[in-house]
Amino acid sequence: PDALAKNQELEFERNKERFQFLKWGAQAFDNMLIVPPGSGIVHQVNLEYLARVVFTGDVLHPDSVVGTDSHTTMINGLGVVGWGVGGIEAEAVMLGQAISMLLPKVVGYKLVGELDPLTTSTDLVLTITKHLRSLGVVGKFVEFFGPGVGALSIADRATVANMCPEFGATVAHFPVDERSLQYLSQTNRSPDKIKIIEEYLRATKQFRDYSNPAQDPVFSEVVELDLSTVVTSVSGPKRPQDRVSVAVMKKDFQECLTNKVS
Repeated sequence: PDALAKNQELEFERNKERFQFLKWGAQAFDNMLIVPPGSGIVHQVNLEYLARVVFTGDVLHPDSVVGTDSHTTMINGLGVVGWGVGGIEAEAVMLGQAISMLLPKVVGYKLVGELDPLTTSTDLVLTITKHLRSLGVVGKFVEFFGPGVGALSIADRATVANMCPEFGATVAHFPVDERSLQYLSQTNRSPDKIKIIEEYLRATKQFRDYSNPAQDPVFSEVVELDLSTVVTSVSGPKRPQDRVSVAVMKKDFQECLTNKVS
């Protein structure tokens, strides 16, 4: 029961000098914020507390993030463009350097229908991962659109976006809609800032009504998934694309026992 406390104590002992340096940095620089150790998984902390969606300083502009972890893409579920980079790139950004990239192809992933109540976001993301890996989206942006997106909670969207490295895309983006604003309110963001975010995104035509096809962008290519076809699944332990529906799990397991290893 005291494993967490003991683990944190050990981390402080091993990394005392690093933590002292980071704490000094947070006090020395106005634009440097350090999340204390033991606060939780950084991607969830970013989603619930740190992400601004729109910067509201002297000049309004969309939020973005790069991180030294491939699952930085989880924040795409809240409408923030973010992806994982190498340590040198991250250091350059921290020192104020711009990050550059070739303009990618953008795959529009249209969602229609609704999930069966017995399925979860895990079943959805395993289905999407297997689908997109078969299509090949490495180096591309994937943007989700269509009426099915509106039925997904921010937690569902973040789960899909978190698995972006598994299907190989650079980002898995869910543009901001009413549900996004509701989530910002539920996670105690300032009502005044939420109002500014909505007004800015509407004015720049970045706010999305997923039920309105007139707002659908023009994509490099489009693929579609009917959410009602998603079934309960299992996968793993290391290859999420090897999804197997629960209905055929017994048969698949028995075949695995006799299949030759290639």
